[in-house]
Amino acid sequence: TPDLYSYTSGWNSVAGIKGMFLANKKQNNEVKTYITYNKGRDWRLLQAPSGDLRGNRIHCMLPYCSLHLHLQVSANPYTSGNIASRESAPGIIVASGSIGAELTSSNVSMFITSDAGNTWRQIFDEEYSVLYLDQGGALVAIRHTPLPIRHLWLSFDEGRLWNKYSFTSSPLFVDGVLGEPGEETLIMTIFGHVSHRSEWQLVKIDFRSIFNRRCIESDYVPWDLHDQGERCLMGVKRVYRKLKPIARCVMGKTYSVTMISEPCDCTESDFECDYGFERRADGKCTPAFWFLPSSMSRTCTTEHTFLNSTGYRKVVSNNCTGGVMEQFTARRQPCPSQAPRGLHLVTSEGKLTATTASNVTFLVFLEEGDGSKTSITVDFGDGNAFTYSNVSSIEDGIKHIYKNVGIYRVSATAENTLGSETVLLFLHITCQLESIHLSAPFVAVKNKEVNLTAVLSPSQVGTVTYIWWFGNNSEPVITLEGSVAFTFSREGISVVTVQVSGGNTILQDRKTVAVHEYFRSHLLAFSSNLDDHNPDVAEWRLDVSRVIKTSMVQATGVNPEQLLVTVLPGLPTAAEFFLLPDKQLTEGKPDKTLSELVLSALNQNLVQFTLRPGVQITVYAAHLSAAPLVDTSENHSGSAMLMLLSVVVVGLAVFLIYKFKRKIPGLHVYAAMQDEKEQEMIQSPVSPTDSTPSCSSQRELLTSLEPLDTEPNTQTIGEYHTVHSTLKRCFY
Repeated sequence: TPDLYSYTSGWNSVAGIKGMFLANKKQNNEVKTYITYNKGRDWRLLQAPSGDLRGNRIHCMLPYCSLHLHLQVSANPYTSGNIASRESAPGIIVASGSIGAELTSSNVSMFITSDAGNTWRQIFDEEYSVLYLDQGGALVAIRHTPLPIRHLWLSFDEGRLWNKYSFTSSPLFVDGVLGEPGEETLIMTIFGHVSHRSEWQLVKIDFRSIFNRRCIESDYVPWDLHDQGERCLMGVKRVYRKLKPIARCVMGKTYSVTMISEPCDCTESDFECDYGFERRADGKCTPAFWFLPSSMSRTCTTEHTFLNSTGYRKVVSNNCTGGVMEQFTARRQPCPSQAPRGLHLVTSEGKLTATTASNVTFLVFLEEGDGSKTSITVDFGDGNAFTYSNVSSIEDGIKHIYKNVGIYRVSATAENTLGSETVLLFLHITCQLESIHLSAPFVAVKNKEVNLTAVLSPSQVGTVTYIWWFGNNSEPVITLEGSVAFTFSREGISVVTVQVSGGNTILQDRKTVAVHEYFRSHLLAFSSNLDDHNPDVAEWRLDVSRVIKTSMVQATGVNPEQLLVTVLPGLPTAAEFFLLPDKQLTEGKPDKTLSELVLSALNQNLVQFTLRPGVQITVYAAHLSAAPLVDTSENHSGSAMLMLLSVVVVGLAVFLIYKFKRKIPGLHVYAAMQDEKEQEMIQSPVSPTDSTPSCSSQRELLTSLEPLDTEPNTQTIGEYHTVHSTLKRCFY
């Protein structure tokens, strides 16, 4: 039979009777009401009344038909709820419900039991609020209705006979009923309103005038608590003193519930199935399919004896003695000698992650084995390992501190003379992630792969996950590495967001990338006084970038939509500007004249701005050269290709001369001089005053470099720009 907690559709503890509960259970989409007298060990359906209010016989046969009750207790102190019981009136329960195969919300009536649920009577065919007066010596009922009423009902014989009384001269919409504090009260207050627009009306009713005397000993009778005739409930026989149904007297404040109890011999009904055991159809408790009875000897890991379960345990709060007690009680037996089995290794918090410099508590325990003779060795995976002579010495756990970030292989080994067992745990040690910076190009070439990098602080935080969001893509890219390659397939502004998840922390950074098919770019430098005011934060760089762009537009007249400027992180302060083509005029190809105009203005120090009063900043090209800027176009002119072919021929001739220079002394000097010039060019590739390198050398560089490097490293960008500029001098 299922226990009390499987009755999830509502349950109620009956006041005044220990171990007695009513519960609703939903099964096959039907809600039925069950009752137990031994704290959920056994359950049965409620027997419906044999007749209704009019004396008609009710044909209701268990288990197909029974009484079902609404068990909600009112949270509103001014209403009685669906069910009520009192400690001062043991055995009397009033509830609303219905008769049939299941509980319904229609055809609800009021029912009462005077013998703790063994028999029930119908008292009203509608819902009523019922209050206990004089510690249960009288019951008051007021009808639940949206209509105004002026009558109430009073019973002195446990609901067998109800007398009708008028409590007001004019009908009242009743909003609630409240009894005076204490169960011995004889005063009740009804509050409501005459009409929906009127104020509240309070009607106080004093029932003391109805009773003409105080109760004496002869007004009481003994009542035996039982379950369908079985008097031994929860291991005792209980006899209560109750008021006779015909007595019309006041019990008063001095009345107290009197109960005489007598212990019973223990029977099988006083025991429930022990942990891991289930009750079969014949009532016997047998091991569940998932339970290993030998695991009950787990106490042997710390002690020399253990309690061997019989499959039964006494119901909680049951007071039976003797009888079958010894037969059903667990027996203490010596622990058997056996190899360790069922070794477990966990952290005290049940987590597989911890932070550096924090105490990690490991718990080690055995399911089977003689713990007093079994040694435990714990290897923390960081070069430290400890051995303990027995399991009992580590009951409170083993503490360890990890100093470095990483994933540690923690092992525990239990060993005795009969065998050994090892268990592993992989622990992730992390440190707090403080910040993240997304390194991304300000401008990218359409359909060209670019690298995006997430830089963490601190750089070593342990196991983290990177979640990348590109533009309007609904699905992210998830990686375990901090870098990812991506190709932008559409021109325009694209937003890249990276989130980093480490431990309980998630941080993110976002960058905007302008995607174009063609553009020219060049580095910018500034007068040195700008470095004194550079806090090297993203917000400052964004603001200064806008100021630089405005100054360049004013100095050159360039269309603002064709110019992009970004200030690069770090010191000394550097920036980069990008010239985008005007596709309506140049058919999407780079405009050489426009780039020369911008460089000319920079070389003449025409681009300036005021950072703050008294601080004037000059912007100039990082490499003063009249050569064209970096060009991402892949189409070159025919003359350039012809020049490239000529370079190859000249280079081959130089090689042949050098090869045979010993045979031709007159040419030896020329070859040596030419070699010195090439070395000079290679040593200073970024200097604008150096001699122009040979086209043959530049052709070799051309085959090994991408058209554009989008990394924010200033030195790298400057070198690549010089190479491209030099190449253009060969092509034009």
